[in-house]
Amino acid sequence: MPDAAPLPEDTDESLMLRYAAGDIAAFDTLYGRHELRLWRYFLRSVRVQAVADDLMQDVWFAVARQATSYEVKARFKTWLFTMAHNRLVDYFRTNKHHVSLNSTEGDDDGRLMDTLAADSGFGPLRQLQSREQAAALIAAVEQLPPDQREAFLLQAEGDMSVEEIAAATGVRFETAKSRLRYARNSLRQLLQEFA
Repeated sequence: MPDAAPLPEDTDESLMLRYAAGDIAAFDTLYGRHELRLWRYFLRSVRVQAVADDLMQDVWFAVARQATSYEVKARFKTWLFTMAHNRLVDYFRTNKHHVSLNSTEGDDDGRLMDTLAADSGFGPLRQLQSREQAAALIAAVEQLPPDQREAFLLQAEGDMSVEEIAAATGVRFETAKSRLRYARNSLRQLLQEFA
């Protein structure tokens, strides 16, 4: 069986293979590329910064532990967010206490709504409008059924395609596509006043 064509050196997949071979700098590059997206996915899913931090750490430890057995079967991002999805499923199974996105509980930087609102360089009226829009978006996302919310967050925060969402969540392409379509339609209806 012939070997697969070599991967360009800067792809996530080649970086993961280099890390598996002992290149620590490759891991640092991967972490830098995906840290913020993964953390935001967790934060918007669990709504508590400390929990998001813990989940993020768990996933990156899993990446490190599984490096030697890593095989390029899908995009690295799909593999990473599949682990993140599985970790979230485990978390929600074992934890029944959920906090609102507007809560300050466990969030040292204030409410998540504040992280979506306009930069302080904007005038007070623009900041107020932006804060209202952020609050409306958070409330609308919270109203989505869990499977639609997850598909939406994987696309919005994980920058994942429908195929990647299907692979990460273990559903068929059409199911992932439907979840996204229903989520977008619901959000469009819930956010009509801001259109």
